[in-house]
Amino acid sequence: MRLFWTIIWSFLLSSMVVYVVSSMTGAHFDLTLAIVLSITFTVASVVLGEGLLKQEDVS
Repeated sequence: MRLFWTIIWSFLLSSMVVYVVSSMTGAHFDLTLAIVLSITFTVASVVLGEGLLKQEDVS
């Protein structure tokens, strides 16, 4: 379920970023760029969350 919500949020946030940047530059919204950016965000989040950033057990 975490992966599902990560994909949804990364798509929404990357779509927002692509929309804002394209509006500021006067270009058209590019859905392909939003999808590529969301895949990049998803992979980065999964690698950081599941692999690199482990919580240490302090007893």
